[in-house]
Amino acid sequence: MSRKRRRMWVLGLCALGLGSAAALTLTAFSDNLVFFRSPSDVVAQSPGPERAFRLGGLVENGSVVRDNAPDGRPEARFRVTDGPHAVPVTFVGVLPDLFREGQGVVTLGKLGPDGVFRASEVLAKHDESYMPPEVADALKRSGHWQPETGAPPPPASWNTLSPQASATPPSGG
Repeated sequence: MSRKRRRMWVLGLCALGLGSAAALTLTAFSDNLVFFRSPSDVVAQSPGPERAFRLGGLVENGSVVRDNAPDGRPEARFRVTDGPHAVPVTFVGVLPDLFREGQGVVTLGKLGPDGVFRASEVLAKHDESYMPPEVADALKRSGHWQPETGAPPPPASWNTLSPQASATPPSGG
């Protein structure tokens, strides 16, 4: 085998190895990508049951039911809403201390074939003025809040807003 031919084989094997490594890396990234969706996004385009994603919004008032799972661990069922739509959620485990009705929440999990979101992780907002960026974007897209009209509506009113009512600036101070 000539020196030129040997060099071509080495370059070819290096290119094959580099291509394989790149393909494996991209495959690993695509399996670990987690997208944020609001309840309106879930209703409009239901993701497949095998796809994990983050669901964020407000814990709907009056929707939290606490119980025990068959294995004895605590279980919570609640609804996450962004105003026009709500998605039922189940979570088995201990909820964060700041979790309560009328507050913002971001959950990680998968949507079941029955339309119930099965959360593996629940993240509650950390103070009265904090709003996750994803939730703010969802409120803007749904028409419940326009930043140029003032501060966002209080979280306790998100599931009672109509887009027309939230477009008016808040009165008083």
